[in-house]
Amino acid sequence: MKRLILMRHAKSDWSASGDDHGRPLNARGKDSAAAMGRWVEDQGWTPDEVLCSTATRTRQTLTLLGLPHLPTRFERTLYLAEADEIIDTLRSAEADTVLLVGHNFGIAECAHALVKTWPDHPRFSDYPTCATSLIRFDVTDWGDIREGIGVCDDFAVPREVIAGSQPG
Repeated sequence: MKRLILMRHAKSDWSASGDDHGRPLNARGKDSAAAMGRWVEDQGWTPDEVLCSTATRTRQTLTLLGLPHLPTRFERTLYLAEADEIIDTLRSAEADTVLLVGHNFGIAECAHALVKTWPDHPRFSDYPTCATSLIRFDVTDWGDIREGIGVCDDFAVPREVIAGSQPG
């Protein structure tokens, strides 16, 4: 079995100067990333490997999750990637539990494509910042994943995690 923690980066600071790739997180994003790190840990889904976009906001999100140091590959191909590019990158993973941190719209499209049944959560469709899905696959190799075979075991957004409540 393979398990995927699919996370959109936390809220970024649109007032920051510079290019999009270098845009940092804002204060709310920093709090959200820390909360989602605790939530992932509380679910018992500790990743063995990380695939992360090279953008500043994804790197900061990863750092603020507070997870132990893990083998990490920073992939430029994940920067603003579409779903098929994300899935192709995921197929190169080696560990059993992988955290993938990327950007919308690709992350939402990827989550929607990979799972057989969407979770009963009103925000799964738009996948807000720092939204996270826990998806498992009944495969032995990441190269065998394809659309529609994943089971979404959980989905959460920072606002609910911070407030201590989740729908469903």
